[in-house]
Amino acid sequence: MLRIGVLGAGRIGKIHAANAAAHPRAKLVAVFDVDQAAAQALAASAAAEVRSREAIIDGSDIDAVLICTPTDTHCDLIEAAMKAGKAVFSEKPVDLSAARVRTCLEIVARAGRPLMIGFNRRFDPSFATVERRVRAGEVGAVELVTIISKDPGPPPLSYIARSGGLFRDMMIHDLDMARFLLGEEPVEIFAHASNLVDPGIGQAGDVDTAVVTMKTASGKIAHIANSRRATYGYDQRIEVHGSDGLLRAGNKTQTSVEAGTKAGFATDPALPFFLERYEMAYRLELDAFITAIESGRAPSPDGEDGLKALVLADAATESASSGKPVKI
Repeated sequence: MLRIGVLGAGRIGKIHAANAAAHPRAKLVAVFDVDQAAAQALAASAAAEVRSREAIIDGSDIDAVLICTPTDTHCDLIEAAMKAGKAVFSEKPVDLSAARVRTCLEIVARAGRPLMIGFNRRFDPSFATVERRVRAGEVGAVELVTIISKDPGPPPLSYIARSGGLFRDMMIHDLDMARFLLGEEPVEIFAHASNLVDPGIGQAGDVDTAVVTMKTASGKIAHIANSRRATYGYDQRIEVHGSDGLLRAGNKTQTSVEAGTKAGFATDPALPFFLERYEMAYRLELDAFITAIESGRAPSPDGEDGLKALVLADAATESASSGKPVKI
């Protein structure tokens, strides 16, 4: 039974805490948040204790820590938990500075404890099936990966101001997914970006609409399209095209019912946002973390995956600003 402490009782902390409490091979022991009311409400819902951050990290009755706090706290908490001998799951991004992530990963390596990074989309059953069948050779040699990711609406401007920008905050998931599906590291990236959804996002120094193209050393190409606006729901699609065919995974709708009339065919809207769309992915992600700890295997995705996705996000940010391709 893996004994777990959760740091952070916001949206994502609630998801991970509930999944930990429901997991048959885990026990949610304690919860921390700077907002005491949020911590108490989450702990009460999962029959756990409220403890200080230090009490969770140093607690002898806790084996693993789930870090669900703001990005700028991740590295400090990872390092503290590693030094305390804990296994760690941390939400992405590891940090907004690649240099800071590298320093953190040096400490992780010295500690020798497991670290998993929360790229939950790898665990989506449809996306994971596409990757598995690609690796099995079903489409032949991979030639083109296409990823579409559009949010139903932008986050609050207060969040935009500290998010690190669209490429580091939103597209970082897709950059990791591109690496996951390509099976080969990109060596060049080119980005276009605009401010089309909310002028306030531009005034905050960010963009809300972007396209990235990446190429690997062997010539494989990945194309990613992001927008902070999708009037029809949370838009999440991938396609892998190869020499022998393609594999594609589309959006999930609220039901699978389809209506046909003289006007054509209609379905329910796509699921509203990430908590609903990736509900199963979050469960499978935590299960993979627990299974890795139990088996003594290194969890995946790991800290290096977090660093590589951030390096790509940094390069995309640079390319969008300069209007030129950037070598990785």
